[in-house]
Amino acid sequence: MARARPPLFTARPSRFAGLHRHNARLLLAIAVVLAAIAVALSTSSSLPPPRHADSGHRQTDAALYRSIVEGIRNGGGYYDVAADALRAGHYPLRPFVAFRLPTLAVVEAALPRVADMLLLFVLAAITAAAWLTRLRVALPRPGPLGAAMVLIAGGLIAFVQPPLVVFHEIWAGLLIALALAVRRPERWLDAVALGLIAMLVRETALLFVLAMGGLALLEGRSREALGWAATVLIFAVVVAVHIHAVGMVVQPGDLTSPGWQGMMGLGFVLESIAVSTALAALPIWLAGALLLVAIVGWAGWNDPLATRTLATLLVYALLIGLFARPDNFYWGLMIAPTALIGLAFAPDAIRDIITAAFDTRRITVTRIQR
Repeated sequence: MARARPPLFTARPSRFAGLHRHNARLLLAIAVVLAAIAVALSTSSSLPPPRHADSGHRQTDAALYRSIVEGIRNGGGYYDVAADALRAGHYPLRPFVAFRLPTLAVVEAALPRVADMLLLFVLAAITAAAWLTRLRVALPRPGPLGAAMVLIAGGLIAFVQPPLVVFHEIWAGLLIALALAVRRPERWLDAVALGLIAMLVRETALLFVLAMGGLALLEGRSREALGWAATVLIFAVVVAVHIHAVGMVVQPGDLTSPGWQGMMGLGFVLESIAVSTALAALPIWLAGALLLVAIVGWAGWNDPLATRTLATLLVYALLIGLFARPDNFYWGLMIAPTALIGLAFAPDAIRDIITAAFDTRRITVTRIQR
């Protein structure tokens, strides 16, 4: 094994400290190949033009969701209002997932028109504070901690834009990020509750809950795993009721979705996340490379929080890469709040990988037999 060096910025050495030379070289080669592929794939945009936050697609979806909220405020039932709005916008009404769960629309309709935006700002501030609290221990020096604060803000830049307050991914992404930050081995119930709320806002939050429950099971935390499983059962009942309600308003002539087998790949994954963060201001090839560096940082931080965040990033990257269509790029909002924070841990992780791969100083253990 290579001789581990003291950490640069973190409180503890990274997972890659003292890594075997052959493993370190293999990991380094994989990282270089992935970076080259990402840069090559990101040289041309996969997003529908225009690709920035004020894109026509996002404006259209925002108008759809806003019209549903206004319809409920004026006394309409969610499913009737949603069906009329989808038809008016020439959206598909089949299958049932074309209808969002009513949770967000009903809550926003019950609030004054500015209250939903204020609530979003409060949730974003609480999420940022929760992450800063967790990072104070991992990054004890002022410089790295300050950099982490900037990265948190960069990941939340889309989450404080008033026009996007009706987007389900905005709220679910914040709830997932907050659940990650508040979860501790001895205090997981709060995270479970936040995960359930996230699923009731956006159905794809189920992936996060499954990842958290699976990791709890692998670690032998049976009570926590049962807690996550209970939320899945509650969610299943809600979805069953939702399917029945959708079936009551769909008509024979309504449009059917073309499906979600986009197979857009790694380049689209990186681009979808980048345009949901402050990296949207950078060339897409550079933004994609930085996101891969952030993944290395998450993999290197030796902490259960990092393990769960990395698992969350990877399952949503898989979802986007395999199933998203070009107009589903906003799925990246589900993981945008935490994606950039890994850059704070990347210097130690990369240094330790390179050290293990090329450092000739070795620690040899021998057994002396008498």
